[in-house]
Amino acid sequence: MELGIGIGWRPEIAAEVESLSGIDWVEAVAENLCADHLPDSLVRLRERGVTVVPHGVALGLGGADRPDPDRLAGLAARAELLGAPLVTEHIAFVRAGGPLTASPRLEAGHLLPVPRTWDALDVLCENVRIAQDSLPVPLALENIAALITWPDEELTEGQFLAELVERTGVRLLIDVANLHTNHVNLGQDPAKALDELPVEAIAYVHVAGGVEKNGVWHDTHAHPVSEPVLEVLAELRSRVDPPGVLLERDDAFPPGAELAGELDAIRATLRKAADTAVGPGPDRAVLRKADTAAPRPDPSPSLEPSPGPAPGPAPDRTAGAEPRTVTPVPARTRDRTAVAQTALLSALVAGTPAPEGFDHRRLRVQSRALAAKRADVVAKVAPELPEILGDGYRAAFLAYAGSRPMSGGYRRDALNFAEHLLIAGGPADPVARRRLTYWWQDRSGARPPRRTTRLVRAARAVLVGK
Repeated sequence: MELGIGIGWRPEIAAEVESLSGIDWVEAVAENLCADHLPDSLVRLRERGVTVVPHGVALGLGGADRPDPDRLAGLAARAELLGAPLVTEHIAFVRAGGPLTASPRLEAGHLLPVPRTWDALDVLCENVRIAQDSLPVPLALENIAALITWPDEELTEGQFLAELVERTGVRLLIDVANLHTNHVNLGQDPAKALDELPVEAIAYVHVAGGVEKNGVWHDTHAHPVSEPVLEVLAELRSRVDPPGVLLERDDAFPPGAELAGELDAIRATLRKAADTAVGPGPDRAVLRKADTAAPRPDPSPSLEPSPGPAPGPAPDRTAGAEPRTVTPVPARTRDRTAVAQTALLSALVAGTPAPEGFDHRRLRVQSRALAAKRADVVAKVAPELPEILGDGYRAAFLAYAGSRPMSGGYRRDALNFAEHLLIAGGPADPVARRRLTYWWQDRSGARPPRRTTRLVRAARAVLVGK
């Protein structure tokens, strides 16, 4: 399906998006939409014939666990509500721990890279096939940006994506800003990745801005699109004419005129690159596969083999189509993946020792970035907290986050943070403490009082009596 030029729809810029000219489609974060009704802005856009694609961020298809059926059902419901031609997600893991490791569940609050190994690929492919069979429309998966890389990887990014597509028939969402990020942070060549991956499987392309600090590129989606990112877009366009290209912006939203200017720069880049486009073609595709295919090592006789699902086309979405049989990944493979991902995430969010082989400096950078993102998102979902705590909010939250990993969503994180502060006797200002107590009680919901709850209620009674 030809999508054209689009922009990421966000509530903060809904009016600006509606007023932009030449917009063929928009993408909305699936988890930010209700499953049974749409924001008025999206209703108006759809009435104008603008396609809306739901973009998921919470499935964690690269994680060791099989996809959560409730999350899949929610994504399917949003796709049907929007009348979307496809849905998209990420090649990433977002949580770890739990039953597979007999350890507490940890949430990253962020998209983390999966190791490019055969084990991780086997797990990802099975998870993708499960997701495909649960969704009413085709699925496309996005490559992610990374600050860290796994030791002892067995495939390049392009090889990993090519294997994924061949086994599952899934489409690709290629983020050229993420390719640039991985070039700066990990030394990975975007042109090589584009040569190795099956560009004919691209459903659409993301373009976004970021910023470089101390030699590290941060994929912020809060800065203008840079020239190096547009150069990667040109590299991609010289190989294939993508069905759609979309501008992403998630924070520090500029005026509509600046967004229009960035879209114009994207259009100009595509036009210029089209003059040198050669396209993959059958011969080039065969050559690419022959030159870049990664041989899979023979499994050791002493180890349980871990075969992935048999290659096959994308699932049939016609009425009455039989669901695809998914070849189960051996439990041992999922267990190995679970242990490795849990060790990494625990080091990032709980301060446990870094797993062997990782760059300790980069892990510290990633850990600080995750804590900062938690603080920023909690401030958005619970704006009363920085209002109550004032300038002390950020320092207090980072101190809390340093030893208390997120185990639920951001709203639960906000409640847990407030509860932690109150139990610890803060904030020092009695007015702020009273306001925080009322805020927490109003939102904590009806549940059997735990010891901490009883302490807070006792504290409130003392404050009210003063």
